[in-house]
Amino acid sequence: MTPVLIVDDEIQIRRLLRLCLEKNDFAVIEAASGAEGLSQFTGARPELVILDLGLPDMDGRQLLQEIRARGETPVIVLSVRDAEAEIMDLLDSGADDYLTKPFGTGELIARIRVALRHRTPPSFSGRTIKVGALDVDMDTREAFRDGAIEKLTPTEWSLLYLFLRSPGKIMTRKHILREVWGPAMEEEYNNLRVYINQLRKKIEVDPSVPSVLITEPGVGYRLKVQL
Repeated sequence: MTPVLIVDDEIQIRRLLRLCLEKNDFAVIEAASGAEGLSQFTGARPELVILDLGLPDMDGRQLLQEIRARGETPVIVLSVRDAEAEIMDLLDSGADDYLTKPFGTGELIARIRVALRHRTPPSFSGRTIKVGALDVDMDTREAFRDGAIEKLTPTEWSLLYLFLRSPGKIMTRKHILREVWGPAMEEEYNNLRVYINQLRKKIEVDPSVPSVLITEPGVGYRLKVQL
C-alpha cells in the first residue's frame, strides 16, 4: 500500500481523507500541525503528501519548502484560499497540484494518481504516442495526423515535450515560459498564448473546444493524455 501523509488541523477533513484513501488502497499517516507533519515526513517517508495551508503553527507553504528541500516527494495542496496569484506561487514553489475546499474525493484520487506517476518520468524510447489527433514518434520527432505528416516547429515540439514529461500535471504559465524560452521570458504570457493556440490546432480534434491541452483559468495548462 502506498503511504500518504495528510497534514491538516481539521480532524473532520483527516477522517474524510482517511476513509477515501484507505478505500483506494493507500496507507494513511496523519499530522495536525506543521511540526508534526515534518516529523512524520522525515520518519515515515511517505510517497505523497496532502497539505493544508492553514496550519496552527506555520503557513503550509513553509512546510512545502521544507519538503522540497528534502527531495521531490509529490505534494498536493488543499486550501479554502483560491486566489489565482497564490495558486501560481504554490505551483511555482514546488507543489504538484492544488485543490480548493470543498473538493470531490474522486477528483482528489485522480490527482493523487497523476502526481505519483510524476515520480518516474516516462520513457519515450522507441515509442509512438497518441496525443489527441496526433500520433507522435518520439524517436524521430515526427507527428502524423490521419496518416499524413503534421509538421511541428521546434518551439511547438519543445512545448509538447514539456507537457508529455508530466502528463496531467498543471503547468503554470511562468514555468512553461521559463522552461521553453528561458528566465528572461517568463512574463511573456501573450507569446505563450499564441503558441498554445498553434499547438492546439495540430493536436486537438476541435481546437475551439480543447479536450487534450486544457486551460486552468488564471494559472496555466494541463495535458490530458495517457502514456
